[in-house]
Amino acid sequence: MEALTMKLNGEQVTVEVNPDALLVDVLRNQLELTGTKEACGEGECGACTVLLDGEPVTSCLVPALKAHGREVTTVEGLASGGGLHPLQKAFIEYGAVQCGYCTPGMLMSAKALLDRSPQPTEEEIRQAISGNLCRCTGYIKIVDAIKAATEE
Repeated sequence: MEALTMKLNGEQVTVEVNPDALLVDVLRNQLELTGTKEACGEGECGACTVLLDGEPVTSCLVPALKAHGREVTTVEGLASGGGLHPLQKAFIEYGAVQCGYCTPGMLMSAKALLDRSPQPTEEEIRQAISGNLCRCTGYIKIVDAIKAATEE
């Protein structure tokens, strides 16, 4: 076991992990942050997307110890002060959630986009979420929700 210390959703945490543990497993199983979903386990679907130092990564492919000394943000870290993040509000308002399995990863990819480009074009939005697969919505409501969040 090795100590993993990281800033997680704004708070410093230390957890003992197996050297071969994946970030998604540490987040879900050890830290009980189950908003991050694992679906494909191969980095293809984006359901497990989290932000690592502000950049979206598929946590099913990231060795947990790669997060040592770095900042990790999960979907649980979006809401602050008891209120939802504008992206979360927009996803609800625009009906961008159906089964919801892809939603945490979509939200994290969208947050990374808006952090670097507060007024993205539709093409930039589509590019930013291109690594996140949704089997339910057809993406139109998701794109509309992300656009709407830029107006708040």
